Amino acid sequence: MAEADYIDDEECSELIKPRKLLNPVKTSKNHQDLHRELIINQKRGIAPQNKPELQRVMEQRKRDLVVKQKKEEEGLKRSDLEQELMKRQQRLDQMEQEKLEAVERQGNAPQCVKMKDNLRRTRYVEGSGDVEVS
Repeated sequence: MAEADYIDDEECSELIKPRKLLNPVKTSKNHQDLHRELIINQKRGIAPQNKPELQRVMEQRKRDLVVKQKKEEEGLKRSDLEQELMKRQQRLDQMEQEKLEAVERQGNAPQCVKMKDNLRRTRYVEGSGDVEVS
């Protein structure tokens, strides 16, 4: 059998021995004091007054989500009057949009198309002989 190549302590006195690195946060005086205080409070049964920041943020998000859902539910429970007013407003907006598009199309149209549209709008009213523009 082959012998293992172990390094004796006597032979490697010149080599640097590995050591575990120290965590600068844990070695700081503030961290040690805070940790000691938390342990004492836990033994006494006193809960820390301030919640961790992550927990506060998560609770705030949950509250915001609940408020948003309540607002959406209220929006869905509109009365008949509100629904009719919304429909009317949508129709008015649509009509206004159509008018703007018609004006834009008419502005870009050649002169002969404009004249043709004017002729369509005018019509002869029978009996009176007057021309009515609608």
